[in-house]
Amino acid sequence: MKRIAALLAAIATLVWPVTLVEAEVLTRSFKTKIPAYPKRIVSINPCADALLMQLADKRQIASVSRYSHDKRASSIPLTLALQFPATSGTAEEILAMRPDLVVAGSHVAIPTARALKRLGIPLVKLSIPQSVAESQQQISELAEIVDRPQRGVRLNKKISAALVRAKPADDENIPALIWRSGGLVPGDGTLPDELLRRTGFENVSKSYGLKRWDILPLEHLVARPPRLLFSNGGEVKDEGQRDRMLSHPVLKRLSHRITISDYPARLMHCAGPTLIDAVTTLSGARRKLRASS
Repeated sequence: MKRIAALLAAIATLVWPVTLVEAEVLTRSFKTKIPAYPKRIVSINPCADALLMQLADKRQIASVSRYSHDKRASSIPLTLALQFPATSGTAEEILAMRPDLVVAGSHVAIPTARALKRLGIPLVKLSIPQSVAESQQQISELAEIVDRPQRGVRLNKKISAALVRAKPADDENIPALIWRSGGLVPGDGTLPDELLRRTGFENVSKSYGLKRWDILPLEHLVARPPRLLFSNGGEVKDEGQRDRMLSHPVLKRLSHRITISDYPARLMHCAGPTLIDAVTTLSGARRKLRASS
């Protein structure tokens, strides 16, 4: 049980958490005026990095988060991320970048927040969207802050168009499950659950008695496999890493009972522009499954 709790706590910093989040999708941590056109934006969150790449002018971005310089954690192309300096989020690093705006996730280290407040540097915190609607609201609000509202409109139109393209032509809800490293599964009320439903799947996590975010043991999966399993097992294997569950030989022996489709971990880290790749991947797997059956 301790191992499961630790795993959930670690992953919660990157994916949608097991507990409810604040209703606001974008907050200002203290009342400091934000420049009409921020000229030196420092991002300390990988999801913020992805949003800023779509919304802000390149010359506005002074730094991205250190996660975006790591191909295993980046939510943007590595070649793009490497065009910008990276910070780990410490007050010293951020202040050295001389920002006039800092964009972060919903959790910021207390010393960092205090230093920014003391120096009057505005801090905008992005909460974790629990739906497509919340993600699009966040895009609109951040686009206004960086003084590029029309880019927010365009990005939201692209997301909406991707969802229309991903909508299945038939009414069958194919039983499916997203099963991540360590057996982590998103359940009812999560953004991945909405994406599954909108691309023609039934998220069967509840049939295992799982909660909003929960761990599904390999033994239970093998006993009652869904028709389609989305997993990042291929990604883990390619990187030379080992995950006891994702690399277990029994999964290969399930090929006659279940279709396993790659679903990169980065598609679960963030909302925003990542939603386009996520629904494209889900709908593509569904079409492939239907064509082969």
